[in-house]
Amino acid sequence: MSSSGSVPGNAVRVSTDPATDRAFMDDFTTMSTFGATAAGGVERQAATEADGQNRQWLAGWLIERGFTVAYDRIGNMFGLYELVPDAPYVLAGSHLDSQPRGGRYDGAYGVLAAAHTMDRLRQYYIANPGEAVYNLAVVNWFNEEGSRFKPSMQGSGVFTGKIELQAALDTADVAGISVASALGDLDMLGDKDVFTTGEHHTAGGLKVASYAEIHIEQGRELDKAGVLMGVVPSTWGANKYEISVIGAQSHTGATAIADRQDALFGAAKAVVALRDLADEYGEDLHTSCGQLTVYPNSPVVVAREVHMHLDLRSPSDDLLAEADVKLNRAFAEIEVAADVEIERRFAHTWKGHTYQPEGVALAENVIDALGHSHMQVRTRAGHDSTNMKDLVPTVMLFIPSVDGVSHAENEYTHDADLTAGVDVLTETVGRMVEGAL
Repeated sequence: MSSSGSVPGNAVRVSTDPATDRAFMDDFTTMSTFGATAAGGVERQAATEADGQNRQWLAGWLIERGFTVAYDRIGNMFGLYELVPDAPYVLAGSHLDSQPRGGRYDGAYGVLAAAHTMDRLRQYYIANPGEAVYNLAVVNWFNEEGSRFKPSMQGSGVFTGKIELQAALDTADVAGISVASALGDLDMLGDKDVFTTGEHHTAGGLKVASYAEIHIEQGRELDKAGVLMGVVPSTWGANKYEISVIGAQSHTGATAIADRQDALFGAAKAVVALRDLADEYGEDLHTSCGQLTVYPNSPVVVAREVHMHLDLRSPSDDLLAEADVKLNRAFAEIEVAADVEIERRFAHTWKGHTYQPEGVALAENVIDALGHSHMQVRTRAGHDSTNMKDLVPTVMLFIPSVDGVSHAENEYTHDADLTAGVDVLTETVGRMVEGAL
């Protein structure tokens, strides 16, 4: 942890004019009206009307400032500004989509912070020609949350070749509407790739030099420690599963308990087994059942089928593999005890990996130069940077979440922390644009 500005480096790209902070907060207030809920959060799941309205607003904001807006074949949204002809781009961004009745800050802060960062840098490099090595790009990744369409981090997953494009486009929500249809209705689905990122993509022509993302922590380490900035050195690994518990439909009154194949009973045992695993390993394993759908979901019918979404997360890949074996064993025991079948498949999985040490050092030097406190914080949540770090040099930054609240309407981060984070991102990306990574 550090709170001094002893590391060399002039933070010349960071404005001290209070009007720049006010402008950011005004834009954040406006952006938070799209899909606003009565309790102070937002409801704008991927490719819904509210998400589309927010995207349209951001597109207008970028175009007014001279950026070119483009969409790729999975609906990722880019704001492009060329400083150096034919040079690669430094990307910065996050996601605008939310969880159902989610918070205003999750993801959206990172997109707007990136937009303001790139606009400040645009103005700086116009006034200081010849300093930039790379070009500027803002990105709003499609469907990071994975609440309407599964899995999560879908846009960055396709972009980095970890998710097959057609499979993503064919993914449907509970109403049967596909990603391709939803994005097509918004007129936000491109017919070609904006960037060329490897063999998984047709040539889009543009190259990526590096990536930066800033996000609320979604945990309480920074808030608890009273530290402003978190620099992410590595991620927790995660296994996310889709399972179906298959039983037999019958009458809740007439069917003898011994004769029942109650899928909901089996699902309940699976939820308890998950929690038992978490209790066994303590803070080294997080588990949850985030979604459960019962069929036929009638008050007088023993459930025939339950679809569930479960996850295991750990800082240790070995522990995660061990917990997976134990979960398999628990499922086998549940099948016998509840007289059901459990069909399991991975929906999404990633290993715990490190971010480039050079990016961590760069961010820490910037934060020191700006005189802010900082500490290293591993990310337990998945972020688009989790995918991008495997493709290009990547910097991931956190600012505090009050009481660690996230994915909820009472999610909150102080205004001063928001604006300070934009300053840190601006100076970090500026150094990246000048070739620091």
